[in-house]
Amino acid sequence: MFRIKRAYAPPLPEDGTRVLVDRLWPRGLSKDAAAVDLWLKDIAPSKELRQWFGHDPARWEAFTTKYLKELKASERAAALAQLRALERDQGTVTLLFGAREETYNHAALLHGLLSK
Repeated sequence: MFRIKRAYAPPLPEDGTRVLVDRLWPRGLSKDAAAVDLWLKDIAPSKELRQWFGHDPARWEAFTTKYLKELKASERAAALAQLRALERDQGTVTLLFGAREETYNHAALLHGLLSK
């Protein structure tokens, strides 16, 4: 099972394996407080796409299309496969993200994609 959670939220036992899916480390968050088991930078959107999107809901549809295209690239496809393997082997996997916007972000898109 995949879950999604802000990296700033306190870790809980039911989180299972905690995977940070952002390219940048969440600002002001210590590694101990984050309790991240794995940091998958490669699965995050490119710097250019992230900056263009800026969590603007008006750009969500276009962002979704562009990000899904990026996910088909070899290094991101490998990261997706790694997440699926973690779920198969470890059970619960919690996708962590740093953005304040909880609806319009790449982690929510990943969660929906992986939960299908």
